[in-house]
Formats: sequence, structure tokens, C-alpha cells
Amino acid sequence: MPSKHLNSSTHLLLSCAAGAVLALATAQSAQAVDWAGVPEQEIMLFYPGQGSWEWALTKDDHSGAPKFKEGKNCYACHKGEEKDIGQKIVSGKKLEPAPLAGKPGSLALKVKTAHDGERLYFRFQWQVGKPTGKVIDKKFAERVTVMIDDGNVKEAARAGCWGSCHDDALGMASAPAGKEIKKYLVATRTAVTRQGGGENYKPAAEIDQMLKQGAFLEYWQARMNPGQPVDVSDGYILDKRHRNEKPVVGAEANFANGTWTVVLSRALKAGGGVHKDIVAGKTYNIGFAVHDDHVDHRHHHVSFERTLILDQGKADFVAVKK
Repeated sequence: MPSKHLNSSTHLLLSCAAGAVLALATAQSAQAVDWAGVPEQEIMLFYPGQGSWEWALTKDDHSGAPKFKEGKNCYACHKGEEKDIGQKIVSGKKLEPAPLAGKPGSLALKVKTAHDGERLYFRFQWQVGKPTGKVIDKKFAERVTVMIDDGNVKEAARAGCWGSCHDDALGMASAPAGKEIKKYLVATRTAVTRQGGGENYKPAAEIDQMLKQGAFLEYWQARMNPGQPVDVSDGYILDKRHRNEKPVVGAEANFANGTWTVVLSRALKAGGGVHKDIVAGKTYNIGFAVHDDHVDHRHHHVSFERTLILDQGKADFVAVKK
């Protein structure tokens, strides 16, 4: 639900509006789709270490910073380099001060997407890696996340979920001792340095207005352990990462022969003020992440930015009706 930075009247209105749609949406399971006829793409995820939004914009740290500032997107510059980038970082040669021995630098994620006129579906498959023996997340073995923007967050089009990853967040190079700063958008801060935006929040009224205007990132996440029910959550990222009390996202997960198959879905129009309406003719910016082998925070594998559209058009993923 909205944070303490939002005013109380907006919080109440959003809660009431969300409650009506949540009751309906969560009553539906992730209905079956005939995935055999849906095109599949393999997205190479890579290990990012402590590579942050601020790092990407700093020439002394990132040689591509000038091109990035000029408008070049991450994927446009680094398409096909994901394996090499991930291996260099996971080895500790850059951006990773505490390498996990045996951790792979990349992970191949197979992705399909479709809709049935009422719900949008993402189907993910990946092969688990060889265990490193380091258990950071003791509660869940695996997590898969998709992040969605409808054009209201400029960083998402430039760098996908990287736009919410900052140098002062948990596990990052400038994380302040004794504080838990989570993902956020720079638009919610009065000032941002090479070390991030910290707790320099803009006035609550301004953050409140950003939420009303849809200037946030929506995320869906499934958390799994083999042989146990899937745990699903959804939320949004604005001044921080918010987890909705009652998720509207449905999830199914299966683990067999070392491979996870996970389906995440939700109503195309979930409402409530904290979800993006998914409509035909509009292009959405999306990003993917997998936390494999009991890891947390920066130890995941992530994608560069991708795009999604319903039915037809020019995008990395065209979700057709099935």
C-alpha cells in the first residue's frame, strides 16, 4: 500500500478502490494458456554486482556514460555482451567486492507472453545453477520478477529496472550503515549524488502526485521452494519499494529435472491506482530478474530493458490473444 510519504486521503481512496478489484482479481487463478503456439524468446540475464544507476552515469566508472547521457540505451550498446559482462563482474574483477565462488555470470531465461482478453500472462523457464553453498536467503530458493512501466518512468525505457537500482541501496557500494534503503526512483529525491539520493525525499504532496499520475514502476514476483506452494507478491516502486497487502497477481510454479516453470498473470485492468492498465496499442517497458540459489539483493541475474505490446506492433514481445 502507499507509504507514509503519501497523504492520508489519497491512501484511503487508493485502499478502497484497490479493495474492490483485489477481491475479484485474487479469486482468479493463473488460468491455463495453450503455450505450445506462443513464440518463445531466450533472454540472457547477467550478474550486475554493484553496478548502479549512478555508476552508469559516471564517466570515470563507466566508459559508456557519455553515450548513455546522450540518449543511448543500455541494450543498444550491450546487446550480445551479457555473458561477458556478467562473468567479469561475478569474478570480482569489477563491481563485486565479495564474489560468490562458483556463481555463474549469466542465466538463460526462456520467456513467453500472451493474453486471453482479460489477463496478461508471462511464462518463464530457467535451469537452476550449481549450488555455491552460500545461503543468503534462507526462506526462498528461487525468485523471478518482472517489472513494468507504461512510459511514465523515463529511466525504464533507458535501462529497465536499473533505473531503480541505486548506489545507496541494500548491498550496494554506498549503502549507509544501519539503514535499509530499498529501490526507488530519482524523481522522488531533492538531490542525487554519485552515492545516490539517500533520504532526501521530496515533499509528500509531490510524491503523492507522482503516484496519481502513474509515475511508478509496477513489479510482480514469485518466490519458490521445490515441492512447496508458490508465494506471490506484487507492488510498485516510487519513493521506495512498496509491497501490496493483497496481490492481484496470480502465480503457478513447477520444478522438474532441474528446471523451473513459472507463470505470472494479472487482469489487464487491475485498477486501484497502484497498477498499470495494459491496453492494446501502447508500448510497455519491461525488465526481468531471477534470484537463483538462495540469493538476495545484488546477487541476482537481471536483463537489459525490453518492450511489450499487445496483439500487434513493434516490440520485443508481442503478447497475442490465446
